[in-house]
Amino acid sequence: MILATTENISGRKLETIGIVKGSTIQTVNAFRDIGAGLKNLVGGELKRYNEMMNDARALATQRMVEDAEKQGADAVVCVRYASASVLQSAAEVMAYGTAVRFVD
Repeated sequence: MILATTENISGRKLETIGIVKGSTIQTVNAFRDIGAGLKNLVGGELKRYNEMMNDARALATQRMVEDAEKQGADAVVCVRYASASVLQSAAEVMAYGTAVRFVD
């Protein structure tokens, strides 16, 4: 499955299938969240949150690809990500784009 942030894939003619998406809501455990709160006082990178968001993006992407495969897509173009805070230590990540198939 080819994923692209662009509208086209160089050298290929595309037929639009439709919108595809994948999402997940992730959180860190409460003990790590306490540590992150303390880190907020002194500053620095919140590594556990970075890991959580990386995992969430990967899972959302995987679910988007599965949606595209179910629709018979060869690729997803115009791939984008969105995130939103759901709770204090939880975030939703959504991956979305346009499923396309290659036209000979």
